Amino acid sequence: MKISKNLRNASLLFILSIMFAGTTQAQSDSPYEWKWVRDGIWTGAGIVGSGYGLLLIQEKDDITEAELNQLNTEDINFLDRWVAGNSSEKANSISDIPFAFSFTAPFILLFDDEVNDHTGQVLGLYLESMATTGAMYAITAGLVNRSRPYVYDTENDLNRRLSNNGQRSFYSGHVAAAATATFFTAKVFSDFNPDAKGKAWIWAGAATVPAVVGYFRLQAGQHFLTDVLLGYGLGATVGILVPELHKIKSDRLSFYPTGGRNQLGIQYNALAMNYRF
Repeated sequence: MKISKNLRNASLLFILSIMFAGTTQAQSDSPYEWKWVRDGIWTGAGIVGSGYGLLLIQEKDDITEAELNQLNTEDINFLDRWVAGNSSEKANSISDIPFAFSFTAPFILLFDDEVNDHTGQVLGLYLESMATTGAMYAITAGLVNRSRPYVYDTENDLNRRLSNNGQRSFYSGHVAAAATATFFTAKVFSDFNPDAKGKAWIWAGAATVPAVVGYFRLQAGQHFLTDVLLGYGLGATVGILVPELHKIKSDRLSFYPTGGRNQLGIQYNALAMNYRF
C-alpha cells in the first residue's frame, strides 16, 4: 500500500540521518545550524502531522451518485474548467517518473565535497523539510473535499468516480513534495557553494522538475491548475525556507538605530546597517 511504503521510506531516511550524524564536522564549516531539541520536535511534529493527515484521508467518505450528478463544470472557475474531464492513465504513470527522481535529487548533493562533510546535517534538514510538506498536504487533503478532474469524466468507471480518492484534488501533494525536494537541493547547494558557476542551471532544473510533474498530473485529471500552482508554491517555499531558517547568523552584519540632523538641518531617525569585511 502506498501509505505504508511512504512511511517506511520516511523511517529509513530518518535512520540514515541518525547514522550519518556522527560524520558532521565543525558547525563553522557549514552554513547551517542543527539543534537536536528544536529540530527533533519540528521533525517529529511533521511526521505525526503526516500520519494524522493520512488517517483523515483514509476516513473520508465516498460521494453518492446524487452528489455526483450535481457536479457541473460550469461551477468551476475559469482557470480550472478546462481541466475537468481529463483522465489519462498514461499521463498518471508518466508523472511518477519525475516525481520519483525529485526525491533522489538531494542525495546528489552528497557528491559535492562541501556538502558531503555534513551528510547527517543535510539529511536531517531534508527529512525536516519533507515532513513539513507532508504534514501540510496530508492534513489539508484529509479535511478538504474537492472532486478531481477525472470525476467529471462521464465515461470513467463509476466506482472510481464515487471513491473518496476522487475527493482529494486540493491540493497537489505530488507537486508539493517534488518542489520541496528540488528547491531544497538548489538552496543547499547554493548555500554551500555561494561562488559556484552554473547555479542558474541548478535553480532552473529545480523549477522544471515539479512543473513537469504538475503538467502530467493535469493531463491525468488528478488535479486542477490551481491545485498544482498552490502545491508548487508551498513546496518551493518549504524547500527554500527550512534551510534558510537554519543558517548560522553572521556577526559581521549588524543593525542599529541612529539619528541626528542632516546638512539641511532636518532631524531624522533611521536604522543603520553595518557589515564588517
